[in-house]
Amino acid sequence: MRLSDIKKDWLRNKSVYFLALPMLIYFIIFNYVPIGGIMLAFEEYTARGGTLGSEWIGIKNFITFFSTYYFSRLMRNTIITSLYNMAVNFPAPIVLALLLNEMENQIFKKAVQTMSYMPYFVSTVVICGIIQDFVGMNGPITAALVKIGALSAPQDLLGIKAFFRPIFVISNAWQGTGYGSIIFLAVLSSVDQELYEAAKIDGAGRWKQTLHVTIPGIQTMIMMMLIMQVSMILNVAMDKIILLYRPTTYEVADVIMSFVYRRGLMEGAYGFSTAVQIFNSVISMLLLVIANATSRKFSEFSLF
Repeated sequence: MRLSDIKKDWLRNKSVYFLALPMLIYFIIFNYVPIGGIMLAFEEYTARGGTLGSEWIGIKNFITFFSTYYFSRLMRNTIITSLYNMAVNFPAPIVLALLLNEMENQIFKKAVQTMSYMPYFVSTVVICGIIQDFVGMNGPITAALVKIGALSAPQDLLGIKAFFRPIFVISNAWQGTGYGSIIFLAVLSSVDQELYEAAKIDGAGRWKQTLHVTIPGIQTMIMMMLIMQVSMILNVAMDKIILLYRPTTYEVADVIMSFVYRRGLMEGAYGFSTAVQIFNSVISMLLLVIANATSRKFSEFSLF
């Protein structure tokens, strides 16, 4: 394109470029400028030296992380917690959306939707406070477990290793299932109703209609969400983990992101924590590419 053509295009569409300018500035400031912080992973960063004046140590931070005792524990905890969370909280919104789609009583349906959406809009800090009250020494859930014999005496369940992951996963389901079902309900509303009529004529009941019409109708969305979930395996909800775990449960609760928080913000090891975060981002990108390629091969759907 010649310079004169660029000038003409600018004059013709200058209002559009002007409207796009704030968003362009936003991405430059908050998405591109921070990329320079990657250099911290290759430095012995100090506040006095800054990003450009700190000692350059190459890949020492990465080697330290890979060789530390915490590496295998963090990877194990992160993957196990993510798989537990995915096993429960990936199908849960789909099932809720299918159930809501089958409801004919609109008043009852709206009431269920409202009640299931509400926990999502409550602050994570408040949610964790509620969880601590319910599973604490004098909490109702603890009292119920004592009564049925699952516990010999009242204890803080968040301080017991065997209880931490179930509490984390179940609380995630309570908090996010309702909101997660919105996107599937939106897709369900676009399924061609004539397909249901044809299925009824062929003698298909509600279950077979769901199996052969409804689920295929949302299959593309299911695959897209699954790909995104796989790419986020190493990104467990750090804020919730930090608010819920105890020193007694570090062995099963400590994940990569909580480790980055402790080493980076609490201990001031900015270079080391940046290296860990870069490792996390690279693996997440690889998982995204692998999941996308696998989906394209077996379901003919891919994000890119």
